Amino acid sequence: MQSTPAANIVALESLAASFSGRLLTDPADTAPFLTDWMGKWRGKALAVAQPDTTEDAAIIVRWCAAHQVPIVTQGGNTGMVGGGIPDADGRALLLSTRRMRRVRAVDPINNTLTVDAGVTLLEVQQAASAAGRLFPLSLSAEGSCTIGGNLATNAGGVQVLRYGNARELCLGLEVVTADGKVWDGLRGLRKDNTGYDLRDLFIGSEGTLGVITAATLKMVPQPAARMTAMAAVESPHAALRLLALAQQRLSATLTGFELMNDFCMSLAVKHFPACRKPLDTPAPWHVLLESSDPTSEEHARDSFERLMEEAMEQGLLLDAAVAASMAQSESLWHIRHCVGEAQTREGDSIKHDISVPISAIGDFIVATNAALEQASPGIRMVVFGHLGDGNLHYNVAPAEGGSGPAFRALQPLFNGIVYAAITRVNGSISAEHGIGQLKRDKLALYKSPVELELMMRLKTAFDPDNLMNPGRVLP
Repeated sequence: MQSTPAANIVALESLAASFSGRLLTDPADTAPFLTDWMGKWRGKALAVAQPDTTEDAAIIVRWCAAHQVPIVTQGGNTGMVGGGIPDADGRALLLSTRRMRRVRAVDPINNTLTVDAGVTLLEVQQAASAAGRLFPLSLSAEGSCTIGGNLATNAGGVQVLRYGNARELCLGLEVVTADGKVWDGLRGLRKDNTGYDLRDLFIGSEGTLGVITAATLKMVPQPAARMTAMAAVESPHAALRLLALAQQRLSATLTGFELMNDFCMSLAVKHFPACRKPLDTPAPWHVLLESSDPTSEEHARDSFERLMEEAMEQGLLLDAAVAASMAQSESLWHIRHCVGEAQTREGDSIKHDISVPISAIGDFIVATNAALEQASPGIRMVVFGHLGDGNLHYNVAPAEGGSGPAFRALQPLFNGIVYAAITRVNGSISAEHGIGQLKRDKLALYKSPVELELMMRLKTAFDPDNLMNPGRVLP
């Protein structure tokens, strides 16, 4: 039988005295945790608990289990689907990992580092760099998002083409289970064929199976040189042909291949003064590509420039700008990283984080753009993302000055058009942002009954009282 919020508020006094860290109950203190960064979801909570250690987290989870209090785990609160914001009923306790900030171990020989879940992605990158290594996961929110959140959502980012999602960069986890036990799976092994892979179950589970408290991550050698270019192309089809050529000529050194339409470029330039268009040639589409060469600066530049020359000869490019320095490279990437925030500053947008077979992307964009524009003339398409791994951020903005309730009311129509198109090409309605509460009720339309049944069985087995982030991912 579930206890009442009033009774649990009284019991919070015993919880506050039982662990190190902070227990926030004042509305002024809890408010920043109860609204997502986009301002789309707002919730309430009994309290916000901020443990310092794994044992603290376990104490909090055991208290919640004893009092039948739901737990919503939150990292940097940079999610896109409302997975880390509690419901408005005020029953849940929000467990924030922000105080769990230790870099526990760095092993350059084994190419691993072990960190607490609350360490930011940028801090993980910096710890790897200090050891002469690279942690290649890279996101626009890397200064704020935490590694626990990255793993809970199986984050992607701009280098998935070469290094894979967060799942591929994690060797082991430490997790507090729904009954407050601690599973120590922090093994830095590339091979461990000893039964079910519990690590992979928790990665991507969005806090619905347990609380990730630490991770052992892969590092890779630092590249000897990086080459970056912004290329103007006529169409997504031309971008795909450029991708195929780049993979042929650069092989595994091709680490990034991003696509954005010209409206994305315009938004970044409009809302961020530091962004400058790198090309004078007008073009409807742009590609940002990068190689990371393990040999030398000279080899990297020769290979990259030969690629660009060949692409120009084949008519794949309208124009291109190759970065001549690290500062110029960072300037090109800054444009790409600003697109998401720029569309927020522009006004309303209806977002779709989708995955499409790479070979189908060109036809998908052309056909689905046309269908959306026919359904609502004047809309502006904000299409950008990781062409190299098939992940598009396929967003719809209103006509200029058209933000407001009337536009937001079109979301079911737009979602239906986009999701139907995804189904036709056997794609996915969530590539890297997760399901959360945004897409929970859509999941049954795009997962088979067998898949959903197996997922429900896992949820019931790991969390029989349905206290771990209830109502997220699954109903």
